[in-house]
Amino acid sequence: MLKDITLGQYFPGNTVVHRMDPRTKILLVIIYIAALFVAKSWISYAVMLVCLTAAIAVSRINLKVMLKGMKPLIFIIVLTALLNLFYGSGEPIAEFWIFKITRDGITRAIFMASRIVMLVMGTFMLTYTTSPIMLTYGLELLLGPLKKLKVPVHELAMVMSMALRLIPTLIEETDKIMSAQKARGAQFDTGNLIEKAKAMLPILVPLFISSFRRADELATAMEARCYHGGEGRTRLNVLKFAARDYMGLGLGLTVLAVVIVLARFGL
Repeated sequence: MLKDITLGQYFPGNTVVHRMDPRTKILLVIIYIAALFVAKSWISYAVMLVCLTAAIAVSRINLKVMLKGMKPLIFIIVLTALLNLFYGSGEPIAEFWIFKITRDGITRAIFMASRIVMLVMGTFMLTYTTSPIMLTYGLELLLGPLKKLKVPVHELAMVMSMALRLIPTLIEETDKIMSAQKARGAQFDTGNLIEKAKAMLPILVPLFISSFRRADELATAMEARCYHGGEGRTRLNVLKFAARDYMGLGLGLTVLAVVIVLARFGL
């Protein structure tokens, strides 16, 4: 299960999506999320699905990798769909005890499950096609105006980048600890919920110790290299918007406008 978590991983490539400016991809993800929450009908969700499918195809990210990353979220998706299924309005199609299933509930359940799936996949596309370094640089430039308000933009971007970068490392560390504990006879899949929670303690304790040790080593390494934040730092490669970036933003804004119009007219 842990190996199915792919958030934070970067898959190098030379596609149009990979070559896009990281600022463009961050803005496109924001536009995509906004369009998803504006979508209210089958047509709108179909438009969003076409956009997501096209982005995956252009980036040449294996669909199996995307679906594999969704496995840890299956419980949340199913739970959200069930909650919307049983709390819909209108004439009930089926009813038992205090629960009722309506056409509105079925529609809402499908829409909410689809929204979560497409939202997560769209976010995955950002980390899959953008290296942590470029993602940090893009975030720092986008948040640049906040520097006038004395906001530590560079430090915030660095922390977010490190968090994303360390997710795969921590997952690998957790997998090693679990394998070591299983070799010593530990069982994590048996017993009730409380027993399973107690069985996680032998994993959490060494994981926390390892995380703090890794953080301390990272801080020491940064101090040894005289790191003092973003002040006075220069870049080897300066980001510049290209034609593909303007086209991407134009397409993203067009899709958002189409979804807004569809929602406005109830289509």
